[in-house]
Amino acid sequence: MQQPEQRDEVEMLSLMLLIRRFEERASQQYQAQKIGGFCHLYIGQEAVVCGAVAAARPDDYLITAYRDHAHALARGTSADACMAELFGKATGCSHGLGGSMHYFDREHHMYGGHAIVGAHVPLGVGLAFASKYRDEDRVTLCFFGDGAINQGGFHEALNLAALYKLPIIFVCENNLFAMGTSVERSTALKEIVERAEGYEIPGAVIDGMNFREVRDALAKIIDGIRKDPHPAFAEIRTYRYRGHSMSDPASYRTKEQLEKYRLDDPITRLRAQLTREEKLSNEQFDKMDKQAKETALASVKFAEESPEPPLEKLYDYTYVNGASA
Repeated sequence: MQQPEQRDEVEMLSLMLLIRRFEERASQQYQAQKIGGFCHLYIGQEAVVCGAVAAARPDDYLITAYRDHAHALARGTSADACMAELFGKATGCSHGLGGSMHYFDREHHMYGGHAIVGAHVPLGVGLAFASKYRDEDRVTLCFFGDGAINQGGFHEALNLAALYKLPIIFVCENNLFAMGTSVERSTALKEIVERAEGYEIPGAVIDGMNFREVRDALAKIIDGIRKDPHPAFAEIRTYRYRGHSMSDPASYRTKEQLEKYRLDDPITRLRAQLTREEKLSNEQFDKMDKQAKETALASVKFAEESPEPPLEKLYDYTYVNGASA
């Protein structure tokens, strides 16, 4: 079994920059009508998934909802394959058949990308059940937004995970809004983490704008799960700088709230920490940022030049077709 990686913090800052620049480029391409359907950006939440992958092993399972571009990039899917999927091209990570909300990368143990709110949480429990059944010593990271916690399947999933003592972390990326509705208006129990107590699942509240806190808190939780398999719940409080999707002007937020969270940008915070500790120079940061922009731009060129999926392949992945699927 693979051993945990000691992920260098400068490397992780570079990954956060890649996610940010990729999402900005995706926004541009969506507005240019190169990308169809829905498109949900991760800008502002980069420390959450980057901290999580820094705490986990590459062979741990990961499953998420429709705001999934960052999760694929963090897991190792190439920017080319991610952008090509947005363009609906055959070279995309889901062969152009999934689009923005249905990224999938079996090689890197990233199992979606799921569009129905909360519906993938039971699938995450299934992954954890499979790993325990096969005695794999793997932990499943199941990401979802605060809007999923009021779905029935969410509660069924937590109940089963607790009953079977499954090795799974339920990661709630609480960005304060379920689409355009604030948590205060949609959720009777204001402290989301308290939902876990009803199933005797240990929970933690984590600052999602702080990469180090996310990494260290999840690393401790994961270590405990490996020693004694059980489910855990992490409410990671973060913020998205864009609307729910590209079609959302986010007029329900105040300028003051947005500015408050922009001043606590996770990339700026980690950069400042590393600079103070003399682990990063301004020149290094500028070089990393330039590389991230170039990679994102190159992914657009790759997507534009990639072929469309052949029409006869349209239904190939509707069902599993034997061992080769």
